[in-house]
Amino acid sequence: MTENPEVRGCVLPLNLHYNVGDHTWVAMNDDGTATVGMTDVAQNLAGPLLHAKPKKVGVVRKKGKPVGTVESSKWVGPVKSPLSGEIVAVNETLASDAQVINRSPYKDGWIVKLRPSQLDEELATLLTGQPAVDAYRERIETEDLKACEHVEGFEA
Repeated sequence: MTENPEVRGCVLPLNLHYNVGDHTWVAMNDDGTATVGMTDVAQNLAGPLLHAKPKKVGVVRKKGKPVGTVESSKWVGPVKSPLSGEIVAVNETLASDAQVINRSPYKDGWIVKLRPSQLDEELATLLTGQPAVDAYRERIETEDLKACEHVEGFEA
């Protein structure tokens, strides 16, 4: 099995935790914080991003509430938090280069880092590994979502 399986060209790394409904991912960090971002599917649906604005450090968010907003020529919307917690870092690159999310949704294009407040309970509601890939495959096929198209320099 590949480390970064694809569904219709959309990359879904196995090591992340996904909220498939909100198109967000979580990576747990060694210091106990959680990095949050948009999935490859989300950046593809939005198209080339014009603006990305994370909430400020110190803001406390409940699961499902926005940790940021993104805007493309065809869509403006929230990036919903997959976990509850306090924002401890924001991706400063987004202010000058929102398309870093399009180029690198899982590495350089992260949105915020949280200090989770209900980690065990909420992490258990997210999908990871092959179950996440299977759930995304079902959603992509059921909703007939377009195949992911990647910009030059894309990295998973």
